[in-house]
Parts: sequence; C-alpha cells; structure tokens
Amino acid sequence: MANDLFGGLGNLGGLFGGLAKSVIPKDTPDGKLLAAQTELDDLKSQESEILLEIGRKAYENNPSDWEQDGKLKLIRQNIATAQATLDKAKSEKENVEAEKKAQTDAVTCPDCGHVNPDGTKFCQECGSKLGAAAKTFCTGCGMELAPGTRFCGGCGAKQQGV
Repeated sequence: MANDLFGGLGNLGGLFGGLAKSVIPKDTPDGKLLAAQTELDDLKSQESEILLEIGRKAYENNPSDWEQDGKLKLIRQNIATAQATLDKAKSEKENVEAEKKAQTDAVTCPDCGHVNPDGTKFCQECGSKLGAAAKTFCTGCGMELAPGTRFCGGCGAKQQGV
C-alpha cells in the first residue's frame, strides 16, 4: 500500500516521499515503514535500470533474434518524426519571439509610422527625428502644439486627453 501511495504518483510520489521523510520521525512505526518502503523502491529502481541496460545490449548484439524488432524500428521512426516536429516547433517559437523582440526594439516614426531598426536616430522613410514626442495639433484650429499643451495658443480651445 505504501508503494501505491508513494510510488504510484510518479515524480510527485518521490517528492511526497522525500517530504514525508523529513516530517515523519524515523523511530516511529510509520517512519520505519516509510524508510523500508523507500529503500525497497530504490533497490527495485536500480534493478530495473540494470535489466534495461542488459536488454539493450542483448538487442544491439543481435536485433533480428527479437520478435519485437519490427515494432521497435517503427517506434524509433515515430520518435524521429516526433523529434523533428518538436525541433520545428521550437524553431518557429524562437523565430516568433525574435520577431517580437525586433519589433519592440524597433522605433516607430511618430510622423509617418515607418518602423525603423533600433538605434536609428532619423526615420529612414521621411527623415523625421526619432525619439521625439509625437506631434500634436489643436482639435479646433489645427495649429501644431507643444507636448502637454492644455489650451491652444491660437484659438484657446481646450485639448482632449491632456
């Protein structure tokens, strides 16, 4: 039952088992049970790893002796296909992230909207100075206004959003 509780949860079982060892006193019946179960699980894991290694070596020495050879070859082809799909997805994700980074590093011209590479001081499309605040114009008369202007100096109109 302890194996079901601690070993049947995969990685969570190992995490829980490690946590339980630090919480449950070793000299109690539960602590002794947990320690014995943990030792047994560790030994079984070591045994499985050795048997797996033996099986791999036996197969590698003479693959045609094993009836599972065809199935294993098919699985390995599927693994290669899945790995290629994973690599392609990773590459696509990296490209999208690089493109997003390039766009955030790029400087958009406040006058014409052209996207210029990072570090550009003047727009490559219209020649406007980059990094300056976007030009604002009076909502009443159209006069160009300094950034942060609340009332137009030409017509006295109150400006929106300021």
